Amino acid sequence: MPLVTTREIIDSARRDGAGVGAFNVITLEHAEAIVMAAESAGRPVILQISENAVKFHFGLLRPITMGVTEIATRARVPVSLHLDHVEDQELLHQAADAGFSSVMYDASKKAYADNVADTRDAARWARDHGLWLEAELGEIGGKNGAHAPGARTDPDEAAAYVAETGVDSLAVAIGSSHAMAVQTADLDLDLLVRLRDRVPVPLVLHGSSGVPHDQLRSAVHHGMVKINIGTALNVAYTGTVREILSQPDAPIDPRKYLGPARDAMAETITHLLGVLDPRQ
Repeated sequence: MPLVTTREIIDSARRDGAGVGAFNVITLEHAEAIVMAAESAGRPVILQISENAVKFHFGLLRPITMGVTEIATRARVPVSLHLDHVEDQELLHQAADAGFSSVMYDASKKAYADNVADTRDAARWARDHGLWLEAELGEIGGKNGAHAPGARTDPDEAAAYVAETGVDSLAVAIGSSHAMAVQTADLDLDLLVRLRDRVPVPLVLHGSSGVPHDQLRSAVHHGMVKINIGTALNVAYTGTVREILSQPDAPIDPRKYLGPARDAMAETITHLLGVLDPRQ
């Protein structure tokens, strides 16, 4: 089916009290696994390409985006494309013509006033080009930025930030951290409720791979909508490749290990989509 917009997926999830899985794409196998799992679960998904992933592909947005778009438009469930953690203005301005319906503009490493000013400009540009804009108030842990892993978002500051910038969604710090390979995060659900009640736009959880699944389900129940997941896919992907290549008769044909790695990611994603589905 044709691509849908992130706004449509988010709005539908909010009405249903559901969480939306937003999964990071690095290779085409990632995108294929995400769509396979979404079809299996019968759930919509957001395919995310980060600025770092673009850098991995020689700084070229279109080649990876064209491949991902072809995969997404053949899906039997709603799929949208999201450009994630963008700091570069030039890359931001490529989003509208590359098939994305949403962007996460990341000015979180800057001082508050500069974050507000730059994010406000990005939100205005996005609105003029029909894009949904996500932002982050202070960096969620794991990237050596403004927030240490123990940092928390203040509800009053978050409400003021949204009012000042005009963003469409907000990533908040409630206990998760980027790039966690084990599920040891402990979410502050009381804080989440206060944020939900103060902030008028959908809330986004970054660093969700490190959150125990029962807490992810609770976070959705308490108002979290967009759930960003990346590292969990890479754990499944790399673990499978490592296992196969460690065998004495390890294959040299990459399809012999990338195929199983893709299947392992799909299995992980299918389970996570079930966790985010209030019907289960």
